[in-house]
Amino acid sequence: MKQAFIYDAIRTPRGRAKADGGLADLTPFELLKTLYDALEQRTHLDRNRVEDVVLGCVTQVGEQGGNIAKASLLYAGWPDHVPGLTVNRYCSSGIDAINIAAMKVMTGQAQCTIAGGIEMMSRVPMLSDKATLFSDSAQALRHRMLMMGSGADLIASLFDMSRQQVDEVAFKSQQRAAYAREQGWFSSIIPIFNPVKDIMVNMDECVREAISMDELDALKPFFADIGAQGVDALQCQEHPELEAIRHVHTAGNSPAMADAASLILIGDESLSETLGQPPRAKIVAMATVCDDPLEVVSGCAKATATLMRQHNLKASDIDLFELHEAFAATSIKCQLTLGIGDEKLNVNGGCIALGHPMGATGGIMMGTLLDELERRKSTTGIVAASGAAGSGTAILIQCV
Repeated sequence: MKQAFIYDAIRTPRGRAKADGGLADLTPFELLKTLYDALEQRTHLDRNRVEDVVLGCVTQVGEQGGNIAKASLLYAGWPDHVPGLTVNRYCSSGIDAINIAAMKVMTGQAQCTIAGGIEMMSRVPMLSDKATLFSDSAQALRHRMLMMGSGADLIASLFDMSRQQVDEVAFKSQQRAAYAREQGWFSSIIPIFNPVKDIMVNMDECVREAISMDELDALKPFFADIGAQGVDALQCQEHPELEAIRHVHTAGNSPAMADAASLILIGDESLSETLGQPPRAKIVAMATVCDDPLEVVSGCAKATATLMRQHNLKASDIDLFELHEAFAATSIKCQLTLGIGDEKLNVNGGCIALGHPMGATGGIMMGTLLDELERRKSTTGIVAASGAAGSGTAILIQCV
């Protein structure tokens, strides 16, 4: 089997998913075209050599429908022969896109692929595809297909997490993200011009650097009402050791909705000669799993544990972990079950502070991990994301 390498990782800033957000006036096509153009310019890539483009996108309707991977290539003026594939494994879609694009290289199907993702949550809101198992509560309960926050509250209950503990995760995420943004450490960002607002968007907009623990504590739990509609009863029925579900997640310790896109250039060793530059990292291994659907967002913990077990690795063997901050309880579970110290986990903040543009998040996290490994002159990192229903995917990389 051949080796797959990462040659570049770029992304847009994460804009607030509101009408006044810096990217909200742009279509998903426009956002992706800017990244396609930037990837060509940065790497001297011959677009004719790209043999597949795989993008993650969760809400594939309207502007994001109709296989946006292929449609965006046509919009950007790429050659007709370049294929495009859009994948949806919920919030891990971007990681899965990288996985699929890398496997194409590893199995000899391609020498050069592009992975990444897109989600414009201001223009195509979450759940606007009206999937039955999210919109029909009776079906959701019958098939154990719960909303993400309900799963996070179950994780908090199972691990006896307090409201203060989950708020501390959120506070730390905001502080770290604000500092990293101030220092200019998010070097994978490609600035985006918004002609409607006549502004250049060059940094992540969701960070709330001034928020305090008192302000976080004042926010009301968000998922208690859903729990009262039968979710709590189902979770307690399957976990009789619990007397009740702790509803500790709020708008302050949950991922922020955002607009963004990301692209990763992946190829075999021969692509280095074509581009005239060495790869930045090699993809060592991947793992895709599914955990208990009632926990919903625990997949990144299980995927990371599986990957480490398969390769006989301990947390001390990994320089940095970029793990999906899919609600604060998920981060705490990752630390408790994987033995990861604060100094290695999401060192520049996570999705709670920076935003979670669902299909784009995986590619953004990969770029963030790669940037920070290079900045620290470190070598080994794991990136992982959780999807709904307990799904999760993890990738182990080594800087070259």
